[in-house]
Amino acid sequence: MKVVIGHGASGTAASMKPYVDGFKRRGVDAMAIDLPKNNTDRAVEVFIEKAGRGREVIGGGQSYGGRVASMAAVEAGFGGLVLFSYPLHRPGFPDQLRTQHLSSIRCPVLFMSGDRDPFARIDLLKKWVKVVPDARLEIFPGQGHGLLRVLDQALDIAAEFVKGLE
Repeated sequence: MKVVIGHGASGTAASMKPYVDGFKRRGVDAMAIDLPKNNTDRAVEVFIEKAGRGREVIGGGQSYGGRVASMAAVEAGFGGLVLFSYPLHRPGFPDQLRTQHLSSIRCPVLFMSGDRDPFARIDLLKKWVKVVPDARLEIFPGQGHGLLRVLDQALDIAAEFVKGLE
């Protein structure tokens, strides 16, 4: 199994190096990919082209990259998803949810979010995680959007989750 992760809307594959290195230190093969920005449909295509299809692929990413991976999983049949700071909605717009595809995901999903993330009001995230057939949510108290301050803890949880899929 290989974890393939996408970056946030302001990042690049290089910005995901701490995640990739952290997974590898925990015995999980991982790589980061560059995604086109401002075109989610094209980004989903690129994610699948670079990651491949099937149960041996564990998709994931930070924010936008996780959203793209979750959309790709519906089409590509990934074996799991690891979503760091899923962007449920734009800051200040909790009525504009990015949830259309969530109930179509058919693999185990690990959502990880800070309880102060302006992109995912925690009460809404708890509700929407339940729509995904096989999902769990790990909440990091005091954290906003991005989990770099608790990345070691998040990667411990993520690596354990991935190893449990094998």
